[in-house]
Amino acid sequence: MTLPLIDRIGYDSGAARLEDSLDTAAQHDFHYLDFSADTGPNRLDQWPDDRLRAVRTLMERHQVTATVHTASSVNVAEFAPHVADAVDAYLRGNIDLARRLDAHGVVVHAGMHFSSAIDDRMAAARDRLARAADYAENSGVSLFFENLNREPDAAEVHYLGHNVAECRYFFDAIPSHRFGWAFTVNHANLVPEGIDGFIDAFGVNRIGEVRLADNTGAVEVHLPPGQGNINFQSMFQRLETAGYAGFYTMAFGSLDDKLAARALFAGYPL
Repeated sequence: MTLPLIDRIGYDSGAARLEDSLDTAAQHDFHYLDFSADTGPNRLDQWPDDRLRAVRTLMERHQVTATVHTASSVNVAEFAPHVADAVDAYLRGNIDLARRLDAHGVVVHAGMHFSSAIDDRMAAARDRLARAADYAENSGVSLFFENLNREPDAAEVHYLGHNVAECRYFFDAIPSHRFGWAFTVNHANLVPEGIDGFIDAFGVNRIGEVRLADNTGAVEVHLPPGQGNINFQSMFQRLETAGYAGFYTMAFGSLDDKLAARALFAGYPL
């Protein structure tokens, strides 16, 4: 059964202790959370079995689904000796946590390049994500590949997977049914093809979550809706009428900003 739109709109709780985030979600009738397991109380090495059991009980009691969100600062396109092996272990660790929590999935990224060896970086990221997808498939876990943001042309460091062509490189190479898409609309707004161009290219069938924030189309910022130029009503109408029935993740502002935005989004005529 498809949940009502308002129940599919959640938020990114970041590194906040997951138990606290689940309580906050329950207080405000949220049913979906992203969280990070990189720092603080959610670190990958802070999950003994008794805590896992308690968190799964909370998730079931509050009817909240969670997704693990890896750090875009970990370079999935790394090929240096020893460091490359550590990136593989990092992805496996997040997949293992998602499996143990019975999470919705794991958001992953393509890494970054430093204005050189771009083809080698792309190949390293492709091969690493293919290995991760195999591991995830064997673990019963889904990966959601996030289209990342364009950096200014003069920047030395650039994210991979920021436009349709680069995302297609990964989607075409990794056909696994466990390798989906975290469609980040504010990142899509930073490139010429825009939000509609990404939907035209990839449709909705691979989307595991849609990530929401506003911007002006110039640089990467996470603004509440209405403070930038994204037409959220048009975006929701396009996705929902195309058959998307999955989760949305708000990644901006305060809790009050998110509550106001959820009411706005849920009130759109679809």
